[in-house]
Amino acid sequence: MTSNQPQNPVSMPGRDRFTSGLGVLAATLGSAVGLGNIWKFPSLTGANGGAAFILVYLISTLLVGLPVMIAEQMIGRRARADAINTLRKLAGRDRRPWWLIGAAGCLAAFLILAFYTEVAGWVFAYIFRALTGAALSTDPDVTSAAFSGLVSDPTQALLWQWIVLILITAIIIMGVSKGIERVTKRLMPILFGLLVLVCIRSLTLDGASEGLTFLFSPDFSKLTGPVILTAMGLAFFKLSIGMGTMITYGSYFRDDQNIPATASRVMLADLLVSMLAGIAIFPAVFAFGFQPDAGPSLLFITIPAVFASMPLGQVFMVLFFVLAAIAATGAMLSLLEVPVAVLNEQFGFSRRKAALITLGLLALVGSTAALSSSTLADFKILGMTPFDLFDYVTSNLLLPLGGLFVCLFVGWAWGWPEVRAALTNDGQLGNARIARAIFGLTKFVSPVLVLIVLLNGLGIIQF
Repeated sequence: MTSNQPQNPVSMPGRDRFTSGLGVLAATLGSAVGLGNIWKFPSLTGANGGAAFILVYLISTLLVGLPVMIAEQMIGRRARADAINTLRKLAGRDRRPWWLIGAAGCLAAFLILAFYTEVAGWVFAYIFRALTGAALSTDPDVTSAAFSGLVSDPTQALLWQWIVLILITAIIIMGVSKGIERVTKRLMPILFGLLVLVCIRSLTLDGASEGLTFLFSPDFSKLTGPVILTAMGLAFFKLSIGMGTMITYGSYFRDDQNIPATASRVMLADLLVSMLAGIAIFPAVFAFGFQPDAGPSLLFITIPAVFASMPLGQVFMVLFFVLAAIAATGAMLSLLEVPVAVLNEQFGFSRRKAALITLGLLALVGSTAALSSSTLADFKILGMTPFDLFDYVTSNLLLPLGGLFVCLFVGWAWGWPEVRAALTNDGQLGNARIARAIFGLTKFVSPVLVLIVLLNGLGIIQF
């Protein structure tokens, strides 16, 4: 069933947009790149087969992540509306509640921010700790105690989360072109520059080759069912899909933007950031005999000990946490824009008022995540702290559900004529074959694979 809506729904008068192709690329890449690039992707790669895992990840990205990302950007630009209104506009006379996809994405973005801003707060705190040398020690027990002292102190935990919230809210208030676009166009080149600089230093260390072997040596014997599912899930979540961000950002795209080409560049640049992060981290980790453990322990415990072990380590530790803060900022801006756009367009609040309301709600709900290692450590819901609960609900339920129903809407409700018009810019681009391939993946392949990821994440099926 296809929509009876016009091909180019009228957007809100005076609605802000990205002003350049570079701005679109920088903002979208800023959304995709996050703290997961700095530790999660390299760690999973090294622990699950190296280059073999990367190959599975790339295939999964082409079959799942990229098609869904393109679908979200496409419907966002077509409707020129927030995540909820996008589905309302494009559904036309189809009375099924497709708008719930946008509502789920908005809720997911909010809950992710509730705990992600706390992790980002730790990163910002470590910039100042690195500047003062407070976090530098070659003993992982000392760096572990320093990290525990930060997360278990309710005052520090709340303070740094609120600093992060105020920062990203101030940028969002400035608008799409003057805030998000302007900031990300400056931050993304700095991110790449700092990564390359730290990579060069890491590769000059004695014993660095062992870290490269850990990261890139293919081991196909490790490609078990769970590992393949891990790669599929990572490909889906790594590109910021299922949370309303790509729908919202797509609504700010230029009319002449080649969406498939832009999404492909974002995917490749995002992979490059992850690879550079691995090159920056693991040669140094192995050179000084530390363990490449995944997760926050690598970022806040192992890394400070590694940098303390090398000449000019304090300088490079500052650079590392600055680039981690930049990665976190781009991701948080895209997440915050989702509920702000909804409040602005659905309820008629000014952008400033919508941003401040969201800030207040995040400060309230996010505080439960910030206090999960201190005041609320014994407060459990379904056996999980608020921090873990927000992570579980979004990663295992809301995001895959959102991605799944985006595929169903685009492939089965909206239909091929609308997809062809949207992806070819109403026939102005000669990419009809690419559009057809994307439509086929979105309709038949991606929803099946996303469903498998969803059922596995919920523990319904196991391999």
